[in-house]
Amino acid sequence: MTALAETTSCPTAAPTSAPTTGTTTGATAAPAVQPLLPVVGGSTTVPLVDGTQRVYANLDYAASAPALQAVADRVAEVLPLYASVHRGAGYLSQVSTALYESARQAVARFVDAREDDVAIITRNTTDSLNLLAGVVPTGERVLVLDLEHHANLLPWLRSSDPHGRRTTILPIAETVAATLESLRAELTARTYALVTVSGASNVTGEALPVERVVEIAHAAGARVAVDGAQLVPHRGFSLARTGADYVAFSGHKTYAPFGAGALVGRRDWLDTGTPYLAGGGAVRDVRADRTVWQPAPARHEAGSPNVIGAIALAEACDALAALPAGALVEHERALRDRLVAGLERVPGVRVASIWPDSAEPVGVVTFTVEDHDPGLVAAYLAAEHGIGVRDGRFCAHPLLSRLGASGGAIRASVGVGTPSEAVDRLVAALHAYVTDGPRSRYAVEDGCWAVVDDTRPLLAVHGLDHLAATAAAACGPALD
Repeated sequence: MTALAETTSCPTAAPTSAPTTGTTTGATAAPAVQPLLPVVGGSTTVPLVDGTQRVYANLDYAASAPALQAVADRVAEVLPLYASVHRGAGYLSQVSTALYESARQAVARFVDAREDDVAIITRNTTDSLNLLAGVVPTGERVLVLDLEHHANLLPWLRSSDPHGRRTTILPIAETVAATLESLRAELTARTYALVTVSGASNVTGEALPVERVVEIAHAAGARVAVDGAQLVPHRGFSLARTGADYVAFSGHKTYAPFGAGALVGRRDWLDTGTPYLAGGGAVRDVRADRTVWQPAPARHEAGSPNVIGAIALAEACDALAALPAGALVEHERALRDRLVAGLERVPGVRVASIWPDSAEPVGVVTFTVEDHDPGLVAAYLAAEHGIGVRDGRFCAHPLLSRLGASGGAIRASVGVGTPSEAVDRLVAALHAYVTDGPRSRYAVEDGCWAVVDDTRPLLAVHGLDHLAATAAAACGPALD
């Protein structure tokens, strides 16, 4: 595999001045790229350590995307109508029930669900895949690749699986073609009920071709589940066209950060499998000596559902589906190409790649700066340039180790609200970092890089009063 491909070597940076603006150094000016859809917070400014403010350059869409303005407007519209659902006789209860079930239909429509598929509203992709793991028939075997996000790895690896399921982790090969052949060989050697794969890596944006995985798995009698967290918001997805059996995705990555996600797919396992939660709404009848459970989706949606979250997710799905054909792909391609080209001109930067023969990735780019801690670089980008990126191992520890970045890396990711100015600012800031070094002093505090004697003021928002005291706890383990 290509792993982290070195572009040039990099001298140790000295802490002197660095520019905060500019376009890609040494590059021919490319046409500016404007946001494809308006997002909430697109013009939010943040303080810098030099006392100025800049519009926040959000290059962390792969972690959590901002809300579409259309989603925020929709939430404001329906909040006055919110009430209990499914069993309320009141007028607003009936309205809320209709809105919730309509949202379910919109979510299923967005992933081109088949007529007999079922859509279950969950919290996020992790929730969806844990739910699916609980309904795989007893004693069956599951096959997963070692490049997966922890959300599509850990649910299948529980050491005390009450259903006796067995999981095999298949190492990826040096190329897509070789990985597909390895998958075919494993499915020929042993019988599996399910193959579960990433639709797009949250580290590099790459993926195996889903249609080929489905073809190989179905020929061996196995079903296919797709972790669509990074694929669905960036490329769309079709259950009907690909033939995949299940897809899971998150609202917070699909421009609807209101706490809802979805699992959509074949009904039979979901109708008969162990209910995800035991509680009201999931049952038809309860007596002291027995319980009669509902079929899906109610079977797995016990308790009061996230009505507003489901409506928000449906609105995001509809907004993305309404874009002109190819617009989403073209927007992201222009930004990703611009970003990769810029990074490749920064001394010492290595851009991660899994396979040399992978298809066009989504807008997720991971890189390292030679001899510099990823956490320090990320802290510098935020404090001195108003840029938000991700650093660490991105909940994909086995893959980062394979890519030669077990100590962590930096990830920049784009979406419908990203302008090319954000990409250009990142590239210019990295040039300044490796050429002149940071202007502020940084130190590790409780496992996280931070500005020494940071003077940036807190935003005037209720609830931030104790931010300084809790910042270390909030940053979490340095290598997550």
